Amino acid sequence: MDIVITGQQAWDVEIGSNCKNIALEFSKQHRVLYVNSALDRASWYKNSNDPKVSKRRAVIKKKQSGLEQIQENLWVLYPEELIESINWISSDKIFRFLNKRNNQIFANCILRATAKLGFGNVIHFNDNDMFRSFHLKDMLEPALSIYYSRDYMRAVDYWKKHGDTLEPELIAKSDLCVANSTYLADYCRKFNPNSFYVGQGCDLDIFMDAGKAAEPVDMRVMPHPRIGYVGALQSIRLDMELLQHIAKARPELTIVLVGPEDNEFAASTLHQLPNVKFTGSRDISDLPAYINSFDVCLNPQLLNEVTIGNYPRKIDEYLAVGKPVVATKTDAMSVFSEHVYLGKTHDDYIALIDQALRENSAARTEARRTFASSHTWENSVAEIYAAMEQVGSYAK
Repeated sequence: MDIVITGQQAWDVEIGSNCKNIALEFSKQHRVLYVNSALDRASWYKNSNDPKVSKRRAVIKKKQSGLEQIQENLWVLYPEELIESINWISSDKIFRFLNKRNNQIFANCILRATAKLGFGNVIHFNDNDMFRSFHLKDMLEPALSIYYSRDYMRAVDYWKKHGDTLEPELIAKSDLCVANSTYLADYCRKFNPNSFYVGQGCDLDIFMDAGKAAEPVDMRVMPHPRIGYVGALQSIRLDMELLQHIAKARPELTIVLVGPEDNEFAASTLHQLPNVKFTGSRDISDLPAYINSFDVCLNPQLLNEVTIGNYPRKIDEYLAVGKPVVATKTDAMSVFSEHVYLGKTHDDYIALIDQALRENSAARTEARRTFASSHTWENSVAEIYAAMEQVGSYAK
């Protein structure tokens, strides 16, 4: 197959993304064109000193090619035309008119690239791009159009403004939808019956090898039992009251929080509790060793529109190390129910932490690691292929 991927994540952004991993997996068997978003006029002027914007400006000015081969079967396209910045527009009618114009510019860039590469009868894979890719099914005329839902984007102000109407329409007109959480698959199914849960891939090699890592120096002075969290400390996602409740109810526990803090966390009374320890940011290569030093791992997630549908990749990392995990019970967490202690209330967390400490064993550790190791990009993409075949009669 020839696959065209559009989405929110540019290839040259340093952080990883689901879509980039999926593109790499697709390219093992098929030709793939990964399309970066077209540069918008506001970014052209406001971010002109950004090397990434400078590169896109050079492509638009025809000073360099926008089509780059990354490896065998995989190309990246930097669109050679500018689109307008329109999300500030309140009028739905005017926004839709200009968005269609932006889509046509974007589609023309893609069509020129696919013609140059000799792509034919393409599959279009859209990674949560509800605006710039809204009309591409009509404009590219793909053999199959796939909408990939990996976050509930309508909870984010930028996307909510027009996404409340556009995303359901886009889901409905796509040939099929695939999602990385059961919650998001159910959400897509409200608008399109051809919606499938395809799981989540994770790069877990460094976590599977955590047992070989030396204990971090700053952890050596922290008493057991250690109850730990690794990741960004964001008040919109994590329940600070829950953490405070655990620390006060069980002063013999050491609560270790590894990661950068937002302003709310930095100003919180958690810093005044003697058994709550903040390590600050740590390099990703050091995280397995921190997780390995914990007795129980936590995911004290708040339940809100931003978090409720997310697939918790953090849980896979914890389990890959083999650690017992206590987490907030959500629809998305249902796939982990056999290997994770799931609670709803503050008191649930206290009881489950005690249970996790009491029940831990070598057999449970190995079962967790085995379960986490099944969450590969190869398996997730195999589920996408199966959904494609079911809906469009396409074989791998």
